[in-house]
Amino acid sequence: MTLYGIGLGPGATDLLTVRGERRLESAEVVYSPGRLSRRVAAEYVPESKLSDLEFPMTTDPEELRAAWKAAASEVAPRARDVDAAFVTLGDPCIYSTFGHLRRTLRDYHPDVDIEVVPGVSSVTAFASVLGVDIDAGAELTLREATDGGAPVGPDRLILFKVTDAPTTHERLTEAGYDVTFGRRLFMDIEETVVTNDPDDVADRDYYTLAYAEKRTEDGEG
Repeated sequence: MTLYGIGLGPGATDLLTVRGERRLESAEVVYSPGRLSRRVAAEYVPESKLSDLEFPMTTDPEELRAAWKAAASEVAPRARDVDAAFVTLGDPCIYSTFGHLRRTLRDYHPDVDIEVVPGVSSVTAFASVLGVDIDAGAELTLREATDGGAPVGPDRLILFKVTDAPTTHERLTEAGYDVTFGRRLFMDIEETVVTNDPDDVADRDYYTLAYAEKRTEDGEG
């Protein structure tokens, strides 16, 4: 039997892939790490199939490892007996809780078969909203920017987990970038925000991204 790591897409129920839908419907149990992913999965499977896994919102490595190990211990026995699924917003391989679970399963339960079903990531969703074209030869870097982080260098960046937008904005503009923020894009029942004003997204929110493009000498991106 197999554990499927299924990317649900950025949050809109109709952005789940056809393969993701099929795998969800065939799974005997579907594990969800949060209410948003659970809401999307519930559009495709009955509540009786859904099971929640708790992961603490902390940066403490010991606490996180304990949570991943506990989740793996719960998932492994079921995945040995039946097809199971773990759902996550976006793509399972891009800044996803599933990556931690997969590594823990490999370490402690290597006999569990795992298959990844890709999903539409927030990166491509954001690029679609902004109308950004990544042409041949163009450089685009994905980086994390928690707590005011502002990585610089490449001409264009998409930043995840922007939890202090004003500080990130200040640092990036000082480094010569134009910055646009996006929050909770394509989440059907959530408020979507796309803005150049960091004050519009000043409150801490895990689902905030930023697109930064370095200004050219004539002042244009």
